[in-house]
Amino acid sequence: MESFQKNNTYNSSDLIRLNKMEKPHSPAYYATNEEQFDSYDTSYGYSEDDQERTAEERALVRKLDLYIMPIICILDFIQFLDKSTINYAALFGFKEELGLNGTQYSLLGSLFYVGYFVYQFPNNYFLQRFAVARYIGVIVTIWGIILACTALTTNFAQVAALRFLLGLFEAGIYPALTLLVSTCYRRSEQAARLGAFWIWNGIALIIGGLISYGVGTMENDLGVSRWKWIMIILGACTVFMGFVSFFFLVDNPKSKVLNLNAEQEILVEERTRDNAVVRTTTIKMHQIKEALTELRFWCFCFACMFINLQNGALTIYNGQLVQDFGFNQLESVLLTIGSGGADVIYIVLGVWCARKTGNLLYTACGLMAIDIIGLILLVIIPVARLKLVGFYLTWSYCAAYVLLITSVTNNVSGYTKKIFYNGSLMVFYTIGNAVGPLLMIESQKPDYLTGMITYIVANALVIILLCIARWKMATINRYRLARSSGVVTNVEDDLSDVADPNYIYTM
Repeated sequence: MESFQKNNTYNSSDLIRLNKMEKPHSPAYYATNEEQFDSYDTSYGYSEDDQERTAEERALVRKLDLYIMPIICILDFIQFLDKSTINYAALFGFKEELGLNGTQYSLLGSLFYVGYFVYQFPNNYFLQRFAVARYIGVIVTIWGIILACTALTTNFAQVAALRFLLGLFEAGIYPALTLLVSTCYRRSEQAARLGAFWIWNGIALIIGGLISYGVGTMENDLGVSRWKWIMIILGACTVFMGFVSFFFLVDNPKSKVLNLNAEQEILVEERTRDNAVVRTTTIKMHQIKEALTELRFWCFCFACMFINLQNGALTIYNGQLVQDFGFNQLESVLLTIGSGGADVIYIVLGVWCARKTGNLLYTACGLMAIDIIGLILLVIIPVARLKLVGFYLTWSYCAAYVLLITSVTNNVSGYTKKIFYNGSLMVFYTIGNAVGPLLMIESQKPDYLTGMITYIVANALVIILLCIARWKMATINRYRLARSSGVVTNVEDDLSDVADPNYIYTM
C-alpha cells in the first residue's frame, strides 16, 4: 500500500469525495462504466463469477460442508429455539404460574436482548483472540445450563435475571458463525451457506411447535409443569451440542482434520484471496475508524435495527398472536409450525432469486415489501382467523435479513473491520429486538395497532436504507473499474475494502 501511495500523486481536482462522512480517495481507486465492470479482469482473486471448479476444489468444498455446515446449522437451530422458549412456555401456564402481567412478559423478551447488547464488544475481542470452535463450544454449554435452570424459577425477578444471562451468552453465536462462513468459503459460495444455516431458524419454529405439542399431550408429566419440561429438554440438548462444537467443529480451512492434499492446500490459499479475509490476532484500530466514517456502515446498522423491531415481537409473541386470532392452545401450537415453514420457503426463494439475478439488496427490498403487505393485512382484515394470511406473509423479513447479512459478509474486508462490522450490526440488532416487544400493547390485541404501524414504517425505512447502501457500493465500483490502479495487492496484507484499490463490491 505504501508503494501505491509513493508512486502516485494527485492534484486536488483529482480527488473524489463520495460523501461528507468519508475521506477523499484517488480516482485510481474507482471506475465509471458498466461495460468495464462486465469485462473486468478479476485476476486479483475477487471474482464473484461461478467459474468451473476443479475436481480437487469440489472435494475440498465437500469436506468443508461435511465438517462445518451440519454443526453450525444445528447451532443456529438451537439458539433460535432456546431464545423462543418463553413463546411456547406462555401457552402452558408460564405466565400464570410466575404471576407475570403483559408488561413483565414483554420485558422478558427485551431483557434477553439487553444481555445481547452488553456482550457485543467483549465478543468482538474474544473472536479475534481465541479459536472460534472452542469459543463457540464454551458459550453454547453455558447458555444451555442457564436455560435448564430457568425451570427452577418461581417469580419474575428470577426468570428476568436468567433471560438476561441467556441473551448474554447467546450473543456471541451469530457473529461467530458468520465469521466462520466468511473465512472458510468463497464469496460466491457464502450466500447459499448463510442461507442454509439461517433456514434452521424456520426449522426451529417447526420443530419447536412439534416439541411443544408433544409436551402438551404428555400423559405423565411427573408432577413437573409442562413449560418447565420445555426448558429442561432444550437446555440438555444445548449442553450436548456445546460439547460437540468444542471437540468436533472445524474452524480453519487448513485444519488437519480435513486431511488436505498438496493441491488442496494451494487451493485454500487461492480461496482465501478470493474472500479477501485472512485471520489475524492483531486488532487494527484504523480499520475500525474507517468503518465508522462509511455511509453504508450506518445504512446497514440502522436497517438491521429497524428490521428487528418486528423480529423481537414475533419471536416471543408468535404463539400468542395465533391464539389471539381465536384458536385454542394446541391449535395455536400447531399453527406456529406454519410460520416456520413460511420462513424456510422465503429464505430458499430469496437466496435463489439473489443468485439468479445477482442482486442481493434489491431482492431483500422485494422481500421487505411482501412483509409490509402482510403487516397491513394483519391490521385491516376484519375476520380474526383470516389474519393468518397476513401473519404468514410477514415472515419474509427473515429472508431479507439473511441477504442483508450476506451483503455485509461479502463486501467487507480486513479482519478487524469485518469483526467490527458484524459486532456493530449485532448491537443494532439487539436494540431493535429489545424495543420491538414493548410495542405489543396487550390492551390492543388482536390488532396491536401501535406495534403494527411502527413495524410498517420501520420496514419502509429498511428499503430506503438498503437502496442507499447499494447505490454507494455501485458508485465506488464504477469509479474503480474505470481505471486500473496498476497495483497488485495480497490478501496477506489484510487490507480493508477501502484501502484495497482492486476490491469490487457485490450487489
